[in-house]
Amino acid sequence: MMNFGLTEEQEAVRKMVRSFVDKEIMPYIQEWDANGHFERSVMTRLADLDLMGVCIPEEYGGSGMDYNTLAIVCEELERGDTAFRTAVSVHTGLNSMTLLQWGNEEQKQKYLIPQAKGEKIGAFGLTEPNAGSDVAAMQTTAVRDGDEYVLNGQKTWISLCDVADHFLVFAYTDKSKKHKGISCFIVERTFEGFSSKAIKGKLGIRAGNTGEIFFDNMRVPAANLVGEEGEGFKIAMAALDNGRFTVAAGACGLIQACLEESLKYCQERSTFGKEIGKHQLVQQMIAKMVDGLETSRLLVYRAGWLKNEGKRNTRETSLAKWHACDAAFDAACDAVQIHGAYGYSNEYPVERFMRNAKAPVIYEGTREIHTVMQAEYALGYRQDKQLRRMLPAWPFTEETVEV
Repeated sequence: MMNFGLTEEQEAVRKMVRSFVDKEIMPYIQEWDANGHFERSVMTRLADLDLMGVCIPEEYGGSGMDYNTLAIVCEELERGDTAFRTAVSVHTGLNSMTLLQWGNEEQKQKYLIPQAKGEKIGAFGLTEPNAGSDVAAMQTTAVRDGDEYVLNGQKTWISLCDVADHFLVFAYTDKSKKHKGISCFIVERTFEGFSSKAIKGKLGIRAGNTGEIFFDNMRVPAANLVGEEGEGFKIAMAALDNGRFTVAAGACGLIQACLEESLKYCQERSTFGKEIGKHQLVQQMIAKMVDGLETSRLLVYRAGWLKNEGKRNTRETSLAKWHACDAAFDAACDAVQIHGAYGYSNEYPVERFMRNAKAPVIYEGTREIHTVMQAEYALGYRQDKQLRRMLPAWPFTEETVEV
């Protein structure tokens, strides 16, 4: 049986986040974007609304809602700006949900609970200057020394680099094993040898904090090893299932924003004696936005349903991310086209939408990577197996969340 409706709780969350965006982000985002300013207080206010751990069980400080409620939060945040959806994607999707799935009880008590409450901010460190899609090309190393690991290396394009308190960092513990020699660690900003630096001059998501993090003989307690040695690649790929899910959901919000602005402009602007919305080629662009929004939402909510069921969803999440991000970029380009010359200036938000829409087509798996993945699934070259630890099914029970 298929149910395409949202629950009363989900509708209430959508209404709450939309109101928050309209009041707390929309009036200021143009200035923040122009100045390259990340407004940290937005995350504090999201925490006050219990939205920093929306799909984390209550026993670990979260709201205990289902995974599609997280999708709704991300969609509504990106309707305001990609920067704040990105912050939640990284904090909740890539970090907190990974700790929920792979962390031991001590790690959950120490790191997950304060993150879910929004008292601490989490981030994710996988990408390096020469290791993006090719994860095995990473150079960061972790050498065991008694009860500690000594980390050396750097990560780049790290969201919340200057803001986060905790990072999930991936490093080689045995380079000879390639993918099977990568391990995952919880790193605290306060560890000696840690430093960060923001990247300036980005095309889009200028209101977000993105940059590099560095490890110079940084000592990490062995207790901060997530999972087992050599399990890091599997942990990273499972984390990306969650991150990609939130990115796809956010792309729906960007399409929604493009559609709202375009509909308003179509009814304000007239050419050749009639509203531009009366011109069929403009209608074609509007129709494409509607198509992209509705199909993307269905793909996102299907992936969320599989998460709720406790099932592998790598294939479905990949398709949702690929489709939704491409649809969002197309919608942003068409929104600029509908606005004509005005779309090329920041007098209207569609130019920001277009700049922001490009990054998600690249990060968390380029469209090319997802194209290959979908072809390999169809051809039977790629199959997903049950992981040693699965993301807990929803509704959360003592049995589903136990390690």
